[in-house]
Amino acid sequence: MRAWWVREPAPIESGPLVWGERPDPQPGVRELLVRVRTCGVCRTDLHLAEGDLAPRRPNVVPGHEAVGVVSETGEGCVRFRRGDRVGVAWLGGTCGSCGFCRRGDENLCLSPVFTGWDRDGGYAEQLTVSEDFAYAIPPRFSDEQAAPLLCSGIIGYRALKRAAVPEGGRLGIYGFGGSAHLTAQMARHQGAQVYVMTRSESARALARELGAVFVGDAYDSPPSPLDSAILFAPVGDLVPVALKALDRGGTLAIAGIHLSDIPPLNYSADLFYERQLRSVTANTRADGEEFWSLAAEIPLAPTTTVYPLAQADRALRDLAGSRVTGAAVLKV
Repeated sequence: MRAWWVREPAPIESGPLVWGERPDPQPGVRELLVRVRTCGVCRTDLHLAEGDLAPRRPNVVPGHEAVGVVSETGEGCVRFRRGDRVGVAWLGGTCGSCGFCRRGDENLCLSPVFTGWDRDGGYAEQLTVSEDFAYAIPPRFSDEQAAPLLCSGIIGYRALKRAAVPEGGRLGIYGFGGSAHLTAQMARHQGAQVYVMTRSESARALARELGAVFVGDAYDSPPSPLDSAILFAPVGDLVPVALKALDRGGTLAIAGIHLSDIPPLNYSADLFYERQLRSVTANTRADGEEFWSLAAEIPLAPTTTVYPLAQADRALRDLAGSRVTGAAVLKV
């Protein structure tokens, strides 16, 4: 099969990804072999290629927003059959036995497995996935629409929960890429007023189209105090900016897996009056199932930019340069 893999992490402009042929994967016990149709391009893939996330094993294939068709089932599979359409997301496995797993917080598992980091992902013509961690895709979404929902959508949903937006509240969103533009739709569906702060002019235009009540630069102050905020941009300098924009009792959730260093915080100016700062770590499968139900109900409308699989390196360069509006998707 044809695939991309990370040869040696380096700045994306220097070409850390290799395009070539790999042996066809084979499904193990309770695993599915999936022929990939589309795969979303996530900022986490960029962090992996550039070394902000150290690869867990050599020559790993990135990609954790893959949509495809089951072409073969391993021994013991009961949830899916050959020909079923499935989605393969970031969370690829958990131990099931640590205290976090037992209490229902499998996103905090002590021995997790992640697609496109621990095991080969969707920047390829085929991949394998544990059937317990595959999703059935609602029929109302095309392959191109469904791909970014598998991470950008699910993690946006988790971040929205962590941000604890009160009913009818004001939600600030910092950065407006693949995940943020989906989260804005979910928040508005739930009755929130959305305020968007981002450096990209095309992203600002999209935010206006999606009904944001205020759109400004990443460092602008919103015209009203925020009840909640979500930071999607991996920029630590924006943490005190977002905290200062919160009203008393407000919550800031940081959605990314990687963040540049946060500058010193001033307790009185940034945190007092019970402002809260929360991180977001992956998601549980329950989050994923809840998200797919909500996504189909709205229904979510992802804005996508499509690239052929052979141009995944260009898609990542465009993502790094803020030249992608909405979510980038690879078509196999």
